[in-house]
Amino acid sequence: MRILLTGGAGFIGSALTRELLTRGHEVRVLDLLTYAGVAASLTELEADPAYSFVRADIADPLAVAAVFADFHPEAVAHLAAETHVDRSIDGPAVFVRTNVVGTQVLLDQALATWRGLSGDAAEAFRFLHVSTDEVFGSLGDEGRFSEASPYDPRSPYAASKAASDHLVRAWGHTFGLPVMISNCSNNYGARQFPEKLIPTMILRALRGDSLPVYGDGGNVRDWLFVEDHARALADILERGAPGRTYAVGGDAERTNLQLVHALCGVLDRLRPASDGGSHVERIQMVEDRPGHDRRYAIDAALIRAELGWTPQVDFDQGLERTVRWYLDNEAWWGPLVVDSQGLARLGRL
Repeated sequence: MRILLTGGAGFIGSALTRELLTRGHEVRVLDLLTYAGVAASLTELEADPAYSFVRADIADPLAVAAVFADFHPEAVAHLAAETHVDRSIDGPAVFVRTNVVGTQVLLDQALATWRGLSGDAAEAFRFLHVSTDEVFGSLGDEGRFSEASPYDPRSPYAASKAASDHLVRAWGHTFGLPVMISNCSNNYGARQFPEKLIPTMILRALRGDSLPVYGDGGNVRDWLFVEDHARALADILERGAPGRTYAVGGDAERTNLQLVHALCGVLDRLRPASDGGSHVERIQMVEDRPGHDRRYAIDAALIRAELGWTPQVDFDQGLERTVRWYLDNEAWWGPLVVDSQGLARLGRL
């Protein structure tokens, strides 16, 4: 299958690119290489004849049309997005442009391409939009999000992703485009941009900095190892049903404070603090993020039942693999945190 993958130089996108190539698909990555698009995440794939790359902006209709005309995709996996909640608080406009307008541009071009197909080719075409559980808002102490959960986005980032989800469904219902949506929980693993919680904590610990935890540290997230997520997305592309939404989660709920304590335990074994103490001693409770959702959790029963997908990497194993990757790959992350601002907090009002 020829798959056009937007955002393939990003964290989840680069993992999905690898997974699809391993399965024998032809993949063209479309990525603008903004600050979070790291070309080095794909360097090792350049020798694979089934892989190609084009630098382009998904919100540029002419550029997107040129990519479609040259590659003739049989499926689109749309992962290109602005994703960091704190940055969306500081500057919502770029989130609307990329996540909303960019999705509309891709949908228009995918629709034009699909309408030009016939027979089996038209029947097989797919547009997979990769979204987030944050569109559903915040849970209480009980329950989990599912495909039927109502939308209640709380941050500019979540609102932009909710809008793009609705656009995808509208192109499916109104125009008949064979679309699918996935909503995932928090991902972790190798090649995640350092602004996110886990890599930020690892790299701050390596520098001997404080480890800031928002609020009381009781915010809960369901953690999903990125390679498990990539397998889920590949399964959806290969066997998912048009019109379906699939919720993808890791069944690994942790409070942020529990997560940071677990990270410190791994780091104490693999890279002890220079002063001989525990990294835990550097945890610092700080002012909470504005509008910080309290709890997310995913019920992945549908994708388990329909596609037979289950997470294969348990949380403790995945966390150690993640820490080891950052310890072994300073050449990847070093240029991204070249000064003290590289791990600084964003999203203050």
